Amino acid sequence: MTMTLPRRPTRLRDDRVRDVLPFALLREAVKNAKLRDALAALALILAAPGIAQDRPVRSDATAGAETSARRGATTVATGEKDEPGRSDATNTQPAGDPRAERARENKLGDSDIASAPIRELRVPSRHSATIGGRTVPYTATAGTVTIRDDDGKPTASMFYVAYTTGDPGRPVTFLYNGGPGSSSMWLHMGSLAPVRVRTDSPAATAGPPFNLVNNPDSLLDKSDLVFVDAIGAGFSRPLGDTKLQALWGTDADIDAFARGIERWLTINDRWNAPKFIFGESYGTTRSGGLSYRLAQDGVQLNGVVLLSSIMNYGRRAVGLDQDLINYLPSYAATAAYHHRIPAPADLPAFLAQARAFARGPYAQALAQGQDLPDAERTAIATQMAGFTGLSVRFILDSDLRVDLGRFRKELLRDQRRTLGRYDARFTGIDVDAGAESPEYDPSDTGITGAFVSSFHHYLAHDLGFSTAMTYRPTYYSPALKWDFQHRAPGSRGGGATNNADTALDLSAAMRENPHLLVYSLNGIYDMATPFFGTEYDLGHLQIDRTLRPNLRFAYYPSGHMVYLNTEALHSMKADLARFYDDAVR
Repeated sequence: MTMTLPRRPTRLRDDRVRDVLPFALLREAVKNAKLRDALAALALILAAPGIAQDRPVRSDATAGAETSARRGATTVATGEKDEPGRSDATNTQPAGDPRAERARENKLGDSDIASAPIRELRVPSRHSATIGGRTVPYTATAGTVTIRDDDGKPTASMFYVAYTTGDPGRPVTFLYNGGPGSSSMWLHMGSLAPVRVRTDSPAATAGPPFNLVNNPDSLLDKSDLVFVDAIGAGFSRPLGDTKLQALWGTDADIDAFARGIERWLTINDRWNAPKFIFGESYGTTRSGGLSYRLAQDGVQLNGVVLLSSIMNYGRRAVGLDQDLINYLPSYAATAAYHHRIPAPADLPAFLAQARAFARGPYAQALAQGQDLPDAERTAIATQMAGFTGLSVRFILDSDLRVDLGRFRKELLRDQRRTLGRYDARFTGIDVDAGAESPEYDPSDTGITGAFVSSFHHYLAHDLGFSTAMTYRPTYYSPALKWDFQHRAPGSRGGGATNNADTALDLSAAMRENPHLLVYSLNGIYDMATPFFGTEYDLGHLQIDRTLRPNLRFAYYPSGHMVYLNTEALHSMKADLARFYDDAVR
């Protein structure tokens, strides 16, 4: 077969024709699957001046662009390379140059970068647990759901670990921590999953190996459990060109969780199951907004569980005294625990007195500001000293306003000890005993190693989940700022508030669904979200008297993470079992 050459172009320079013509012939031959023509064109290319001498070598991206288009390749669009480390730039280094070799070896390709998957993952494994003396077989599934926007574009991959028994009609509970920026590892490894890590709380937990044990107080006997990581934490990440900052805010976070939960219900065929959400700390802020958002999407909840709550960030604004009032009963409980005041014969009755003083004489005194008469000021300081164990002089010097940092440092200063923030039962030792506030939180450092190490071991050895990504127990970055703006239903003026108050959302959800039950669980030694502050937030739901029995409270001798006290965990599980029975009647 002979090959017909096209007419020589007259508008191109000779050297341009020399370079372009053989490549055009080769492409045409490949396109028409003519082997002999292709070989002939290749011979012309090899014989052309400059190919083997000083003509620059064409890069992979340049040489393959046109043929890639013909064979339907998407190399440029997807970032995939034939092999890791291939450069897209023109290579002008001579062969064998050590610098060029090192550059090629150090060049990262997309396949070298660990990223979240767009394709949803599921890694199931079979297990059994002994709960309340009964064996409960279950499937543990570590996986991801892909969150998409209204146009179907994937925006984030949300990681979860689900514990299911195989009954599609039983309740399902979605659990998450807060932060903002926290993974669900803390609830997962410490509270109601079928396994939990054993700690030495309220002392610092001894070093590894740590003990991951069967959890007889798991909630799995009442409900399937799905522990979900917020976007940016754990293994959950944005996808494509979506930036984390776009998802780093109260309303964006609520939207992501709503879409993630609804996707899980869809792929697991659980839309008709009784449904609960269970949030801890900022997770309760999320739950307030999520309870209303899910209802608007047609996801009717049976129950909302709020553990260690903060629903209204507006009351924390600088210049307001409400948080000082909210802390006083927690100060009283802590002073009694550490024997800085006479032991009350009846702790609940004592805390009721502390509440009455805080919302009455103390709040009224603070409201007078600088106009408070000296005699009243001294009388209030004396009463405060009786509840808090602090000296009258220290309280007066603090203008009756003892913030949390000063209380944690001052109460045991004479022992050179500080108090925990998450759990005031914990104590720490600072270098500078004379400082204004503690150097660290012993209730945080005392458990973190046990939780993080146990989770990684459990994930790999029990759940069989592996990835090159880094698990983020908690994620903060100087480049990120959480957007607390929130547009609540029925808010005055219809605009967004700068400090989220999702108690308004929860109120709307309870009013629109009069069957929705809400359970507030509180640790009396919690200094991160004091129980009296929770009572204040939930006391301002402005719900009708007929709905008030739907809101319940429980209190435990523990801190922010109530479950660190195993006796408190046992009581909490019994309370939750009754709550679930009432919510699914």
